[in-house]
Amino acid sequence: MELFLVLIALLLMILGIIGSFLPILPGPLTSWVGLLVLHFTDGVELGRTFLIVTLLVAIFVYVLDYIIPAIGTKRFGGSKAGVVGTTLGLIIGLLTPIPFGIIIGPFIGALIGEMIHRNDIEKALKAAFGSFLGFIASTFLKFIVAIIFLGFFIVKLSEHNTSVF
Repeated sequence: MELFLVLIALLLMILGIIGSFLPILPGPLTSWVGLLVLHFTDGVELGRTFLIVTLLVAIFVYVLDYIIPAIGTKRFGGSKAGVVGTTLGLIIGLLTPIPFGIIIGPFIGALIGEMIHRNDIEKALKAAFGSFLGFIASTFLKFIVAIIFLGFFIVKLSEHNTSVF
């Protein structure tokens, strides 16, 4: 049973890293669930404070994931139409078979939203670029947190490897 829980936890850690790039999976939250599953093994105990702090970090990053692209759009002169376009572009980009649709979608969505709001291609491109930067920053942040959680997983598992395996 212990090995099964460790494997499930590892799978969740891997899904958390993948979820850093795919908005359909909440990356750091999925990785945190992996830490929680590891906690339920008999051989590894993660402190309550550790679990609470890592959960708060995962929730904070989850919320930031929705805020950062909007901030990027606004910072570069975008409007609400650009923010809505970014979100719609992300969803459409995710659903399309285009390999980089998830990256291109927010940019094109912000560009279209800004062009609808104001017919100024220069300002629309600037806002779309801000949206793209926000998306990249958000993805990078999620990836870093998921990797740190994987590091915690590896360290905690290696500290207690004789009692788990």
